[in-house]
Amino acid sequence: MALAIFDLDETLINGDCASLWSEQMARLGWVDGKAFLRRDHELMQAYGKGHLQMEDYMAFSLEPIAGRTLEEVEHLVEPWVEEVIEPIIYSDACRCIAEHRQRGDRILIISASGTHLVGPIAARLGVDEYLAIELEAVNGVFTGRTHGVLTYREGKITRLLEWLDQEQENLEGASFYSDSRNDLPLLLKVDHPYAVNPDAVLREHAQINGWPILNWS
Repeated sequence: MALAIFDLDETLINGDCASLWSEQMARLGWVDGKAFLRRDHELMQAYGKGHLQMEDYMAFSLEPIAGRTLEEVEHLVEPWVEEVIEPIIYSDACRCIAEHRQRGDRILIISASGTHLVGPIAARLGVDEYLAIELEAVNGVFTGRTHGVLTYREGKITRLLEWLDQEQENLEGASFYSDSRNDLPLLLKVDHPYAVNPDAVLREHAQINGWPILNWS
């Protein structure tokens, strides 16, 4: 049994769940839709270029849920996953997860999005284990802040190594599937890196190093 690790946004789904949730918060009237989505777009462009400070994005994107209860947010995320996320799950991703499961591999999603989104999406994908950006809550109410190491770039490695230690697991024979240059640190750590619908930087790196390039739909 080996680990099969998957990025989430633009890898398992055809979109970015954080930006799609921003659109949902605009529909809910939680934010000034036009200005908020414009800023979200600017920050996501920086992410695509590898320039984003994830702390900045999380502070921005979590502000609308500050002061809201975990139950309120969960109640609204669940139908959003069904209506918005489920239709954009890649069929090839589902097949790949199923193939790893048939081999007896352990499936793990590791994402730079928040747990309030990643958890329900992972459940919809039939994946029980995931690592994502942890959100701070006090007495069942979101503060709008994160806590712990953010699962972004090298932070994914830090959190994964902690998880491996806790679970008495290792990376021997592990696979990692991602679309993004931001995941190169972790892709370089595994025995079997896969570039899924990769951005230009990851595609070039995959071609130079002979990594499989997968075109999922």
